[in-house]
Amino acid sequence: MLLEDLLDEYLYHNLARGFTEKTIANKRHEFKHFKAFIHEKRAIKEIENITSHDLKAYIRYKQQAGLQSQSIVSLLKMIKAFFNWSVKESYLTENPMNKVDMPKVPKKMITGFTENEVARMINAFTYNNYFESRNKAVIAMLADTGIRSAELRGLKNNDLNETTILINGKGRKQRNVFISPHLKKILIRYERMKKDYFLDKLVETDHYFLTYLGGGLSHIALYDIIKLAGKRCGIEGKRVSPHTLRHFYSVQALNSGNIDIFSLSKMLGHSDISTTQRYLNSMTDAQLQNKAMLSSPLSNLNKK
Repeated sequence: MLLEDLLDEYLYHNLARGFTEKTIANKRHEFKHFKAFIHEKRAIKEIENITSHDLKAYIRYKQQAGLQSQSIVSLLKMIKAFFNWSVKESYLTENPMNKVDMPKVPKKMITGFTENEVARMINAFTYNNYFESRNKAVIAMLADTGIRSAELRGLKNNDLNETTILINGKGRKQRNVFISPHLKKILIRYERMKKDYFLDKLVETDHYFLTYLGGGLSHIALYDIIKLAGKRCGIEGKRVSPHTLRHFYSVQALNSGNIDIFSLSKMLGHSDISTTQRYLNSMTDAQLQNKAMLSSPLSNLNKK
């Protein structure tokens, strides 16, 4: 069976399963490069002729091209999923990726935000106008709920109620996150200023966070808001991004001792708890010590 034909069929299979356009685009881009390598560098047209040696050569090819291990692993996971599907559909009897070791990804310690820094980022914006109040609400929501940047940008007005926010996450999976009283106070003031600002303007979308023209926030616009907060606060030597705020929420939740890692994994929308466990690796010794003290059996016994 021709590799090219099966790759096309697999992409339509993913479309039928409801994968997002972004995911399909990423898969199509990677499969284009993979197919070109197999055809041109290995002179193979049929999927049955692809061996683990060809796949190992593809890894070396990517490494020589300068790709980082994490990026290569992400690409290989797409290819492995394709071969798994090929086996399931009886196009292959076994997955050649099963005999291929993934490149080792060095563990990187994330330098996260402190509580003081996040408080300063929220307070870097005022309620003087719509944009200031919107930016304050954006920072506060990311820090207090841990939602992804794409999830925040996709929020619709009806997704928010009194105490919860309905999140449409990765893979079209839905979950609820909770609105604390502190966040609610900020959102109430934001909604009031939003209503006043757009009172005499045409708004053609029901996104919760809007641009000055009444459209939804773009990926770049959201990053600019976070970077502006970091600039106003003078934060240096750290990645100032929506994901760093998600990391802050996760570490704070784990450090509080009030939530277990399984519950946190569900609240973050992780499909695999190992993803959540990475946040434990980035906790400082002081944070781990505090967590240990909060969960100490003897300390809790003495409280009774």
